[in-house]
Amino acid sequence: MNTPLVSTSWLAEHLHDTNLRIVDIRGKVLPATQPPPHYFSHRDDYAKSHIPNAVFVDWTTDIVEPNSPSNDIASPERFASLMGQLGIDADTVVVIYDDAASMFAARLWWGLQYYGHKEVYVLDGGWTKWVAEDLPTDNLVPQIEKKTFVPHVNDSIGATADRIVAKLDSGNMQLVDVRSPAEFAGEASRAELMGHIPNAINLPRKTMVAQDSTLLPKDDLIAHFAKIGITLDAPETVIYCNSGVSASYGMLAMQVAGAKNIRVYDGSW
Repeated sequence: MNTPLVSTSWLAEHLHDTNLRIVDIRGKVLPATQPPPHYFSHRDDYAKSHIPNAVFVDWTTDIVEPNSPSNDIASPERFASLMGQLGIDADTVVVIYDDAASMFAARLWWGLQYYGHKEVYVLDGGWTKWVAEDLPTDNLVPQIEKKTFVPHVNDSIGATADRIVAKLDSGNMQLVDVRSPAEFAGEASRAELMGHIPNAINLPRKTMVAQDSTLLPKDDLIAHFAKIGITLDAPETVIYCNSGVSASYGMLAMQVAGAKNIRVYDGSW
């Protein structure tokens, strides 16, 4: 497939493919204007009902490095251990969904690619669209045969603070901030410091989401990006948010729109 997305109809037709692993990564984030904690997983919702054969991943703990102040993606060893336990190896097709307009699904989508996995997709519209279409659900936890996941770090889709600082005034890097307008403007923050990285363009994640929780169509994305000054042919685009989650969704959207050379700043603001 030439897209990072799969439709609900596609998944419904392929539910029982032997080389398919469906991952439920439901959760929520509270606005920065509310008191912490801000981050929650929906493991209890998974226990009640989920897409058949789906396994659950807690986005707040399972795929992050313990004690990281900015929820950095898990180390290669930690990430590989989890993927192996989920029955994912190099030949597995992975489809990920959530109930937050694919924000957390995109994070794992990026994480798998960052560690070299090729066949990974986001369910467009996620759980919200699946349930609205009255597609099958159950509460059974699948029995998983463990596999071996071998991580291969793909630095071409990651960015560090040092890289950003070094290229900040070069004119060769497009910076995109997908946090809320209030956070971008320095009116709210999940960190001690408020504001944004110099030269960044604000692209709030919610502006890329349709009413049914799917990603906006390609042409709409292209028009939206052009309107706010984001170019799809920049030598390099670095996307950031608070800790790399919404930024991963920004990467997914820009990829669908046709952009190349996109990096996620893991850890972000």
